[in-house]
Amino acid sequence: MRLATLRRGTRGAAVRIDADSAVEIDGVADVGELLRDPDWRARSLAADGARILLSDIADTEWGPVVPHPGKIICVGLNYRTHILEMGRPIPEYPTLFAKYPEALVGPYDPIVLPLGAADAVDWEAELAVVVGATARRLDEAASAAAIAGYAVINDVTMRDFQYRTPEWFQGKTFEASAPFGPVMVTPDELDPAALLSCAVDGEIVQQSPINDLVFSPAAIISYVSHIVTLQPGDVIATGTPGGVGHARKPARYLAPGSLLTTAVAGIGELRNPVVAED
Repeated sequence: MRLATLRRGTRGAAVRIDADSAVEIDGVADVGELLRDPDWRARSLAADGARILLSDIADTEWGPVVPHPGKIICVGLNYRTHILEMGRPIPEYPTLFAKYPEALVGPYDPIVLPLGAADAVDWEAELAVVVGATARRLDEAASAAAIAGYAVINDVTMRDFQYRTPEWFQGKTFEASAPFGPVMVTPDELDPAALLSCAVDGEIVQQSPINDLVFSPAAIISYVSHIVTLQPGDVIATGTPGGVGHARKPARYLAPGSLLTTAVAGIGELRNPVVAED
């Protein structure tokens, strides 16, 4: 099953994506709200609301698949290729940081380069995990069962801010910087070795199967659930593979006019123009 959040004028709508159309799930404004219903799977499958042809949905109508997650937990240094290019040892435990929901944009929205921080803006293509059940002190098997589905996210990073201090947070959560979507697919629809890729202006800059992760999605949920309770609709960005611009020689960054494309086979792709802040 594939779910998405649409912007329908002044309201939002959680929808089930069928072959050629989106079907509204009555009574919920977004996928995050839907997931708070323990019967969200059955409710989504049974939905028979307004049907909109996919060809009639404008790019601007697609919102972040979970627009207002309570938590966005991110994992750094989780693909072996990226760990090696950054000159780091394989970590014993997940490297965690966070984003705020204000960082999220839709799958086709512009990425806004903020004034005073646009000289070292990097791409980080990632598989996103969406939590579908309350998770507290779970083992890995129970953590896997708590996964509602997967989406695509790009952890666009302001490297100049990131490396001002030993803590990464300030370079990771600039507003309107992280595209997220286009849909959430349930676990049965995702190949565990699906290809994750990122392109800048049509040139592939990152490419890796998602099973190159050091810590799997279930392992991450289990680890985090021993720190804080995860709730339905919370999001985990699982890390990026090698190929980031900051590790290149010479370094390469995004600039106004760039087009950033991020994809996971079996889920879909994000296509985001890069613009300067007014």
